[in-house]
Amino acid sequence: MRKLIVSVFISLDGVIQAPGGPQEDTSDEFRFGGWIVPYADEAISQNLQDLRSQPFDLLLGRSTYDIFAAYWPHVPADSGSRAIADLFNSVPKYVATHRSATLDWQKSHALEGDLADAIRALQRQDGANLLTFGSGDMVRQLLTAGLVDELRLLIYPVMLGRGKRLFGDNALASAFTLAHSTSTPGGVLITRYMRDGEVRTGAFD
Repeated sequence: MRKLIVSVFISLDGVIQAPGGPQEDTSDEFRFGGWIVPYADEAISQNLQDLRSQPFDLLLGRSTYDIFAAYWPHVPADSGSRAIADLFNSVPKYVATHRSATLDWQKSHALEGDLADAIRALQRQDGANLLTFGSGDMVRQLLTAGLVDELRLLIYPVMLGRGKRLFGDNALASAFTLAHSTSTPGGVLITRYMRDGEVRTGAFD
């Protein structure tokens, strides 16, 4: 069995839309694209290094896949991001997509049939964990199906008011344990939550 780990940049009010740049996703006239950029620092870079320190396969929604595929295969050899590019280029990539366009990035595989069933089949296999970045539409479906084993949330000290959000009303009720947390000098909370069974309730007497 292998775990499904989801890493997401998220605002205080739950928005995950277009964190990395102004043109990343302007749907519904979203105007704050690139809202994580002012907070970039060594601690956040270290978080990415920690994520890629263990073997993984990438699991991506189609929009995130297209963004990654347009960038990582073309990173120059002398770039400071070349080590990450080499790793992302070399690992298997599983893509949730309904588009007929070819997946040109090397080692890319389209998931067929029902998404939840396809992910369950991947999780039952031996091998590296499945690592997801962004991919909000897909992740909401996985949360509904209760398939996310670990949430790596980078919580940024901004309220965006509008935009696509990570958690929908259909997410399966679940308990999580906070396995790790730290804060950056800029106020970003880097957290790691592990699934911990069903929600437990009680009453104050």
